[in-house]
Amino acid sequence: MLKNKKKVIVLLVMLIIAILMTLILVRNKSVETLSKYGSRGSEVTQIQTKLKRWGYYTGNIDGIYGTQTVNAVKYFQRKNGLTQDGIAGPATLKAMGIFNSSSSSSSGSSNSNNVNLLARLIYGEARGEPYTGQVAVGAVVMNRVKSSSFPNTISGVIYQSGAFDAVRDGQINLSPDSNAKKAAQDAINGWDPSYGAIYYFNPSTATNKWIWSRPMTITIGRHRFCK
Repeated sequence: MLKNKKKVIVLLVMLIIAILMTLILVRNKSVETLSKYGSRGSEVTQIQTKLKRWGYYTGNIDGIYGTQTVNAVKYFQRKNGLTQDGIAGPATLKAMGIFNSSSSSSSGSSNSNNVNLLARLIYGEARGEPYTGQVAVGAVVMNRVKSSSFPNTISGVIYQSGAFDAVRDGQINLSPDSNAKKAAQDAINGWDPSYGAIYYFNPSTATNKWIWSRPMTITIGRHRFCK
């Protein structure tokens, strides 16, 4: 009788362990959910929308992860130094600025701080400019971060001595609007309407005449962008 009781207890323990393992696997599966070929849904729509806005994707925004979406994701991954597997896993989604409930609070906080700082710079420097021009100002900051001639962080570039009028006159401390925040996120995620520019200026107010000799890339609104 005692022997049978022990067997029942062992079976119950094994059953409990099996249930717990199943719950852990289910939870991990939901955490590691990623979009790939054949996926459908709102996350795929977000991916397509962002990639189309940045020029990586030319297909329809239909929420279906097909061949065109795979190729666009690979293109984005190649441009951003990610593994080129065409799968929108955690690292790729993070680079796109798409966060779900499994995103760590630290990475979310870091991204939020960068977006907010860049948005304040954009708002101080380019509020009233076309949306594309606001993104281009943010892109100039990102291009400087990538350049060996400038600091390698967003805050380092923005607060480099004499770099931006908005820092000098205090407009960096103004609260950015939703457009500036969106433009900052787009610039961080890789959209560059400035075509690689590392400088920009307003021809009607520019006092540094040397900048006129820089190779121009594009004019957007009142700003000219140059390398």
